[in-house]
Amino acid sequence: MMEPTGGLRLTDERGRGLTLAHDGTDLFRYVYGPWDPRLESPRPYFHPLRTLSGRLVSLYRPWDHVWHKGIAWSLPNVGAQNFWGGVTYYRDRGYVQADNNGSTVHNGFDAIETGEDRVAVRESLTWVASTGEPWFTERRGFGALVGPDGWTLAFTTEFTNVSGATVPIGSPTTEGRPNAGYGGLFWRGPRSFSNGRVYMEGRSGGDELMGERGGWLAYSGDHDEEDASSTLVFVDDSGGAPVRWFVRSGVYACVCPAPFFDVVRPVEPGASLSFRYAVTIADGDTGPDGAARIAGATAGITSTIIKEL
Repeated sequence: MMEPTGGLRLTDERGRGLTLAHDGTDLFRYVYGPWDPRLESPRPYFHPLRTLSGRLVSLYRPWDHVWHKGIAWSLPNVGAQNFWGGVTYYRDRGYVQADNNGSTVHNGFDAIETGEDRVAVRESLTWVASTGEPWFTERRGFGALVGPDGWTLAFTTEFTNVSGATVPIGSPTTEGRPNAGYGGLFWRGPRSFSNGRVYMEGRSGGDELMGERGGWLAYSGDHDEEDASSTLVFVDDSGGAPVRWFVRSGVYACVCPAPFFDVVRPVEPGASLSFRYAVTIADGDTGPDGAARIAGATAGITSTIIKEL
């Protein structure tokens, strides 16, 4: 257990998860020892996620997609393997439940650092195929920074192909299904966030923003039982061209900066890919201008929260 530092308290829960609290409010639980069945591609995830005032902004294992769990690094089309959970989309067959659900296994924490208003964690993981073979090793970093607009979750990943063969990473869209380019850092929001507001640079809307490119995207939703809203501002901190966003607001709320939306990226043996994201979780509806201001303030913040891996 980490002692309180500037109102932050990080607790390790018997080898199952890390919980970060701020002034008595649990901000997140990072489950690194999931108990999910193999069909759901067990992998670490953040849930519950809450605002500084304690409002819940994530959903765990919804009946419509039981493999959706808070915020998680999830990839559906990794060569012949599925590290997303559930069914796999094939160009010639559509969605099929195949015997290909892999898992992402926690090996250990390399470092846990705390500061006055910051917590940072470095973690080692292995992506294990359904056959039991290791396909990728991963160095992951995540942490939190409390600020004036709420708190920011930073997430970085670098994963290396150790399978001995080239592994192409894509999505259902690269297999032929339009507007299904999900895969990456995926968030599922509470049921009450359905029909929420989506903000991007110079644009606001909902489902029609699916597949749009941009450096950031924000989602604002309403809570049941109280007259309150919350906003999550996602920033792609990876550098390079603006990412395409997988976003839904109608049937349910979800957001994913999707680097494999419509492009297959082959990963050669021994090669690595890396990505960096920041998610600011704020009380209230920031509106488009407030979301833009938060996105501007958090660009590059992953290097502040998490030192270089």
